Amino acid sequence: MDTTTEKKLTNRRNFVRQTSSALFGLTIVPSTVISGLGHVAPSDKLHLAAIGCGGEGAADIDAHIKTPKKNVVISHLCDVDDRMANPMRKRFPKAHFFHDWREMFEKEHKSFDAVTVAIPDHNHAIVGLGAMQLGKHLYLQKPLAHDIHEVRVLTEASKKYKIVAQMGDQGASSEGLQTLREWIEAGILGDIEKVYCWTDRPVWPQGIAWPKKASKIPKELRWDLWLGTAKNVNYIDNLVPFNWRGWWDFGTGALGDMGCHIIGPPFKLLELGYPTEVSGSASTVYNGIFKEGIYPESGPVSSSLKFTYEQKNGKKLELYWMDGGITPERPIELDSKENMNDVMGDFTKLNDFEGATLFVGTKGKAACGWGGRSPILLPLSRNEEVHVPKKYPRVVGDMDGHYWQWIDACIAGYGKNELSSPFEGYAGPLTETVLMGNLILRSFNIRQKVKRSDPVYGDMETFTFPGRYINYKWDGANMRITNFEAANQFIKREYRKGWNELKL
Repeated sequence: MDTTTEKKLTNRRNFVRQTSSALFGLTIVPSTVISGLGHVAPSDKLHLAAIGCGGEGAADIDAHIKTPKKNVVISHLCDVDDRMANPMRKRFPKAHFFHDWREMFEKEHKSFDAVTVAIPDHNHAIVGLGAMQLGKHLYLQKPLAHDIHEVRVLTEASKKYKIVAQMGDQGASSEGLQTLREWIEAGILGDIEKVYCWTDRPVWPQGIAWPKKASKIPKELRWDLWLGTAKNVNYIDNLVPFNWRGWWDFGTGALGDMGCHIIGPPFKLLELGYPTEVSGSASTVYNGIFKEGIYPESGPVSSSLKFTYEQKNGKKLELYWMDGGITPERPIELDSKENMNDVMGDFTKLNDFEGATLFVGTKGKAACGWGGRSPILLPLSRNEEVHVPKKYPRVVGDMDGHYWQWIDACIAGYGKNELSSPFEGYAGPLTETVLMGNLILRSFNIRQKVKRSDPVYGDMETFTFPGRYINYKWDGANMRITNFEAANQFIKREYRKGWNELKL
């Protein structure tokens, strides 16, 4: 190996080591490192590096460049899958392209101002933190990270580095969210006592076993880079570009996909903070008589959770989450012929239900689609009777404006422009709450082997599940379950060798 190549490899290893150690040790590099990069802050243009070019990544790039001010330049592209990258490379031929985000950060960090990230959940944190360590503004898709610990690190890093950090939950900038705020503050609903949140997810396979047979890796996919921080496993068919969401090693299930969108409105409007207790249940499947199929690699087919919050007024609030076809009890205010999902969640009116939120107050009820879109009062006749003046300014562009708001904030500089979904104070604690729900679902499969005698089938070996149907006590500030220690294993995972030389 020649001296130049060896030096490049050493520099890259040092960068990965620095990034990984910050994630696992809450270590933040000093500001002198950032100031020494020699990059000049933007004036009227934001040079943007996009990591993830297909699917949600492509949608995000589209939204960023649609800003009415035309103040975005897609200067860099990065993707591990050429099938996803090629359309964007053709669209932006002048953008520098990389397969490895670490190489891009190492070689090009002086040539871009901000980073937008839309990749599988398990690599969110290490990429996002790497960007912040270089002083780059960050637009990071929901959920912020795969694990609760990672979210806390990202939130602390956004403060330390003084960069503009926005989570990609565009509903936080919706017109409907401000309408709901005005209704609540006007007392139209009275005191909110319960909130129901539900979604059609998962719309990918879950509740299944990881295939034993490996598949051939597509020639366009750099599998090792795709795995990133996750453990080394064989490639399987139908994992990319979408179905990774149902596997715990990579995705965060139905909650991770839609929880920030659907729990976000009550979390923001009611200023909820961390839950104090969480309980719930998940679907079970059987592959024999009294033989439950246990598939800890995969999320459940459906689940139902209850989060309990202490509100600022001292009263308790119960927030219910449901997925996989489970819905709350039908509101009595709806006509019997009405499809409740169409009425409360189909905000495009194109049979496009993805989720809904129902607020239940002492004086009335209100519902909205995911992200707060198209809010309605129940019964529907109230929408003609109630007229509350607009009190709060709207984000220009509604959901598209979520991206433009971030762009303007990046150009203005840290702390100068308001964000709808900043890491600190909102997106961080919200994502931790969402992932805390996943901690419960994963604890559902913690098991202990026992012997039992059935009056019909005789003696058999079976399992008990100590994590099921209990009430979990959550210490949000310290990120710990206080009454079932085994659940705490899901707060922070170990990274694959080579991605975490230094551990906490």
